[in-house]
Amino acid sequence: MLALRLMKALAVATALACTGSVLAAEGAAPAKKAAKAPGEAQLIASAMSAAPAKVAKDASVVTMDAAGKMNTLRKGSNGFTCMPDNPATPGPDPMCMDANAMQWVNAWVAHKDPPPGKVGFMYMLAGGTDASNTDPFAKEPTASNHWVKTGPHIMILGADASFYDAYPKSPDPDTTQPYVMWAGTPYQHLMAPVK
Repeated sequence: MLALRLMKALAVATALACTGSVLAAEGAAPAKKAAKAPGEAQLIASAMSAAPAKVAKDASVVTMDAAGKMNTLRKGSNGFTCMPDNPATPGPDPMCMDANAMQWVNAWVAHKDPPPGKVGFMYMLAGGTDASNTDPFAKEPTASNHWVKTGPHIMILGADASFYDAYPKSPDPDTTQPYVMWAGTPYQHLMAPVK
């Protein structure tokens, strides 16, 4: 979700994400076909699809260029920032996050510890092109990095480590129920499916 798209798209990913690269493992989904670059209205609509309409309508919408520079397409007023789908990733992955989640994502992209005591919330209601469930910096699936695919979900980021102890931390989780991604790392976060 978040992982590859944000790492490249947000640097960054997301968030997520956060976070893209093309899946190269056998059986992985093929990359989306190259198409004409979307216009600003399409990018905004894509970004808004990540969150509930009442959140998305007042959120900032940003894109990031290849050098990691943020480009604001629309200034928001509710503290949420949404990013459109990355067409280079195999599946849909627009995301929308609060300010704390954006700080968490920026730390992850910079390979720094997230700020302590700042719990963040992120929506990925269109689904996510996910990554390794065990390695926050994996760039493609391997036999040992436990690649996962999650449908529409929300994420809780930056919570105290004890919060995550209440949820499964399996390297190969059941993605139809809440689970911890990147367990035991500074970037562990709760993935909670919504459909």
